[in-house]
Amino acid sequence: MKCHIRASNGGRLGLAFGLLCWLSACAAVGPDYAPPATPTPAAWNTPLQSGLQDGAAADPDLATWWQVFDDPVLTALVEKAAAANLDAAQARFRVREARARRGLREAELYPAADGSGAASRGHSGGRETRLYSIGFDAGWEIDIFGGVRRDIEAAEGDLAAAEAGLADVMVSLAAEMGRNYMEARTLQRRLQVARANMQVQVETYNLTRSRYAAGLGDALDVHRAFSNLEATRSQIPSLEDSLAATFNRLAVLAGETPGVLDGLLTEVRPLPVVPPAVTVAIPAATLSRRPDVRQAERRLAAQTARIGVAEADLYPRLRLAGSFGLSAANTNDLADWASRAWSLGPSLSWPIFDAGAIRRNIQVQTAVQEQALAAYEAAVLGALEDVENALSAYVQEQVRCVHLAEAVGAAEEAEILARRKYEAGLSDFSDVLDAQRSLLNYQDQLAAGRGAVVANLIALYKALGGGWALAPAAGA
Repeated sequence: MKCHIRASNGGRLGLAFGLLCWLSACAAVGPDYAPPATPTPAAWNTPLQSGLQDGAAADPDLATWWQVFDDPVLTALVEKAAAANLDAAQARFRVREARARRGLREAELYPAADGSGAASRGHSGGRETRLYSIGFDAGWEIDIFGGVRRDIEAAEGDLAAAEAGLADVMVSLAAEMGRNYMEARTLQRRLQVARANMQVQVETYNLTRSRYAAGLGDALDVHRAFSNLEATRSQIPSLEDSLAATFNRLAVLAGETPGVLDGLLTEVRPLPVVPPAVTVAIPAATLSRRPDVRQAERRLAAQTARIGVAEADLYPRLRLAGSFGLSAANTNDLADWASRAWSLGPSLSWPIFDAGAIRRNIQVQTAVQEQALAAYEAAVLGALEDVENALSAYVQEQVRCVHLAEAVGAAEEAEILARRKYEAGLSDFSDVLDAQRSLLNYQDQLAAGRGAVVANLIALYKALGGGWALAPAAGA
């Protein structure tokens, strides 16, 4: 239930109205937002090595990290995805929606006016009656306690969160495009390894057949060589299937139908070389750069303002309303000043009884704000975890690849020696099989590992918030 008070003339009412207008410029109800103080470590827990180095601020290369690899195909794919990806388009539309909603809230600060016109015809007491009228009505709700201002503040928080969400989509999109591109190049390299090993195994198979035909070997060697060859051949369809799926994923990320980009990707290119040095900003600088953390913080700010919107319902609402119009029995008399009618005056409404609904709504908005605070703290912890994991993965995969390269070198020598000894009749064919299987395994692991090093670097760039150059500036 609300109590309504209306008045149409001045004196004390005018003084009260002036006082209420002055009050409307005062502080708004509800809590004022202050960014939460989140404890942040001074340095990363993972030791920085393998080209990683400390930095107080973000590395300038982070903004367009894909250019570090000096691969024109990757750069073209990232730029195409930024322009045509459908997830990015949805994020841009969310920003547009949030900007329009902020405009709606701002409009509530200003007066509103409506024009009207009517013509009616009827019968009364056996006589025909006609009435024509034109006029307009105007109204203005004075934001005494700041409910509208808090609503605008919440809308501005929503807009900033949507802009940060767009930046987060762009950061993730660049990383996803880079990761899949590196996966495609890695699969191409693994196919080269499999085919090269298959060719060696074809030669070994032919050798066993020749030795068997010459009475220098037995049928068991021939069958074992053929089995080894076919096992290697069986890996190729699986790798080609994965490569086709990766090509399709890259096309969809770029906003194209599967197959459209195959011509751009089919040419085999080597994996790019990782830069010799990568600057890793301190945790505080990284958190300020991460768009998902900014988005969570802006959502918290918006929800804090909504507590004030809810609290404003506890207080009176003042509305200034007026109307002016002309009415007459025929259209010619509408121009007569005597046909005028007008009214002007403030009205006041104040909730008296609502069974606690307003206070319950304040509790609801406060609980939602507490959820937003927890979500922000979770985003901070998640960001720190992302970076720590990416740092460790990047470093350890490089160490692993060093050992795999040594293993490949030794396996190549072992395979050559095993074949020579077999050809000379100095060893059993099982030594050749073991050597060839080990060589294929280590070469495949090394190819995959080198791809993982680049992919892990991309994951690190993403964890550090890199790729923001793709996102439009706030307000754009």
